[in-house]
Amino acid sequence: MDVCNTIAIHGSPESVYRFAAAVERWPELLPHYRAVVILEAGERERLVAMHCVRAFGPLGWPCRWRARQELRPEIGVIYFTHVAGPARGMEVEWCIEAAHEGAQATIRHRVSPDRPWWSDLYWRRVVGPIFVRPIAARTLQTIKQLVEDGESE
Repeated sequence: MDVCNTIAIHGSPESVYRFAAAVERWPELLPHYRAVVILEAGERERLVAMHCVRAFGPLGWPCRWRARQELRPEIGVIYFTHVAGPARGMEVEWCIEAAHEGAQATIRHRVSPDRPWWSDLYWRRVVGPIFVRPIAARTLQTIKQLVEDGESE
């Protein structure tokens, strides 16, 4: 299963990348993120614990997971592998590239197709459309706003 979110941003790809890579700052920048803790620090790889809220009208559903983050700024890519939480095993790729009048940011979430039918149904009916897609869309929209408003990284 793939879930893909893409957005055009009027700003430099480098600026978009800096916001996307700095997950430790997401709770202060993104209103739906409550906490991000760096569990294992590294220059290009680190283990992070993340907590955000998926809004359902006035109600919020807490979402927590751990992921290994790999930074590849030379190619404009950030990889995450979920290692704990309800989306364990999910691979996430952020691709930030130059586009007409700025940048294009794409987040692609993938899970292995060799899951049992009930697990596949869970991903296709619950995790992807109800949680992954809306959280990723809000993350991209907020980063777009930060970059276009000229916020400092």
